[in-house]
Amino acid sequence: MHIDHIGIAVSDLESAITMWETLLQTSCYKRETVESEHVETAFFQTGESKVELLGATSPGSVISKYIEKRGQGLHHVAFEVDDIHAELRRLKAAGYTLLNEQPKQGADNKLIAFVHPKDSTGVLVELCQQAR
Repeated sequence: MHIDHIGIAVSDLESAITMWETLLQTSCYKRETVESEHVETAFFQTGESKVELLGATSPGSVISKYIEKRGQGLHHVAFEVDDIHAELRRLKAAGYTLLNEQPKQGADNKLIAFVHPKDSTGVLVELCQQAR
């Protein structure tokens, strides 16, 4: 298990991309819309991990609600796992609250599932696995 990416919720994806390109001295290498989540993503490679910017594509999206409640900033930390189904079973057996009982398709050709932040010191944890 390693950190795959850190997700950051942003109000204005275009200006955030420009800011992060300057900060990281690298270009956004990939943009992708995930229709099921009403989010547009932008990725930056930073060594072995990535930064993922998350911009809402509709007012009712999870990201819109997150920004309304908490403002822009850290949304989640994603850990890549070899077997997401086994990890979900393991965490459920250990008493963690899963926001997704089954993985779903996410950005960057990943299967994803989330662990409730109340069980992880206030941090939303994403598990991800390369889709096969």
